[in-house]
Amino acid sequence: MRLVVAECSVDYAGRLSAHLDPARRVLMLKADGSVLVHADGGSYKPLNWMSPPCSLAVEEPDEDVAATGVREVWRVTHGKTGDVLVIRIHELIVDEQVELGIDPGLVKDGVEADLQRLLAEQIELLGDGHSLVRREYMTAIGPVDILARDAGGVSVAVEIKRRGDIDGVEQLTRYLELMNRDPHLAPVSGVFAAQEIKPQARTLAEDRGIRCLVLDYDAMRGVEVGPARLF
Repeated sequence: MRLVVAECSVDYAGRLSAHLDPARRVLMLKADGSVLVHADGGSYKPLNWMSPPCSLAVEEPDEDVAATGVREVWRVTHGKTGDVLVIRIHELIVDEQVELGIDPGLVKDGVEADLQRLLAEQIELLGDGHSLVRREYMTAIGPVDILARDAGGVSVAVEIKRRGDIDGVEQLTRYLELMNRDPHLAPVSGVFAAQEIKPQARTLAEDRGIRCLVLDYDAMRGVEVGPARLF
């Protein structure tokens, strides 16, 4: 990973346009090809980013741009959509290359791990005719919880959460984008499964053609939950 702290301005052009005036920011250039622009606030979310596949070209600024104090122009172009992220570097403060090595992946908490195991054992909850291919199907950016096939033999990628929010939908979207490039898997449909799915996450998932599935943890474990009694 390359970590850069720089005084920079940022412009994004594509399905939407966005502009960030010059300020000190952290630029992350990850081994998977993604480029992220972070500020010292806003929690973990970047101000702007470009997902892989994308390419980075470093250009010399023209005279007019150089006159505004710009030293370098980074042009990040998405390989499929043609969207462009332009980062104009006014001052490089830190520029470090860090080797992170292979990440062992996220270890899910007990409930999520149980949900994954139970859904794999009860794969028919996805629908009649579904069959399990494998759990923890590895992609270049991490493992998909479950890979299955529907009654027609179409690949189905399932992401499982305790509470389904927008970040989980975004995670599954990235998996689907990669998996649909594999001719041995494509086409791959998506299922977002959770004990509880937030309305915003459901709206985003359905807009992207991802099916939502609410999981009843107690029912999957065979636990009967009757009406509350005093004794």
